[in-house]
Amino acid sequence: MSDQGFIATDSQRRQESVTVVKITEHQQKEISDQLTVEEPLEIKLSAPDLEEMTLAITMRTPGQDQELALGFLFTEGIIQTMEQVISIEHCSPASPDKGFHNTIRIALSQEASFDPDQLKRNFYSSASCGVCGKTSIESVMNASLNPIPDTYRISGTCLKTLPKMLSNQQLEFAHTGGSHAAGLIDSAGNLVVVREDIGRHNALDKLIGQQLLAGALPLTGYGLMLSGRPGFELIQKGAMAGIEVIAGIGPPSSLAQELAEECGITLAGFVRDTGYNLYTHPHRVVKQ
Repeated sequence: MSDQGFIATDSQRRQESVTVVKITEHQQKEISDQLTVEEPLEIKLSAPDLEEMTLAITMRTPGQDQELALGFLFTEGIIQTMEQVISIEHCSPASPDKGFHNTIRIALSQEASFDPDQLKRNFYSSASCGVCGKTSIESVMNASLNPIPDTYRISGTCLKTLPKMLSNQQLEFAHTGGSHAAGLIDSAGNLVVVREDIGRHNALDKLIGQQLLAGALPLTGYGLMLSGRPGFELIQKGAMAGIEVIAGIGPPSSLAQELAEECGITLAGFVRDTGYNLYTHPHRVVKQ
């Protein structure tokens, strides 16, 4: 990447103070409260053979927007390395009401290989469109460039400590109680990177984007701890990054379980300090 361009930092606050009426059993009073900021981020894309276009609009917590945008492009299969990125920058004036920079542009190099006709992301509201779980899984399997390896092991004892470890690093959640988190687990069972966002998929895109910027992808020999439910989209993003183990505080969906099974990812849910459920490829969790 030759020039990162302008990336807003100071203007991208993550919390807002509001006055709320707090009601308890014995009293009612006005207090100050902190809310997690939610703002739209428009991700624009340009390339030598592509007229600038809006790729996606996501509702996110401002901050680390470049990580979010890069992680999104990576997990959508549009880029594989930072060598394919010429520049990334916030490209519109700040919003006049609140001062947020809500548009980011990524310019790709000639080396980026993608089909412009397939860039428009589709959202399906019913099964009548003909899309089913099987085709969704096949699309992920076809897009992933990194077969999931089998090098990572984690003890059951360590796995049970991860929810508290993640909670201790959720600085945003500590202030507002309104954000999700994704934490990267190394071979020693430590949480080495944590990203937070009001959207669980955005938190993971930010984490993957950070690792892309660090030149650390694919994430062979790493696991992932999620603050909520490991749904299909999170398994898809983890598979694209080559993550071997995905654990969540909540349960997976049926399609998430199927995708983890197909990809070779170890999937754990209902992870607590008292136990957990293993849904796929349990051999990576060893008893200790």
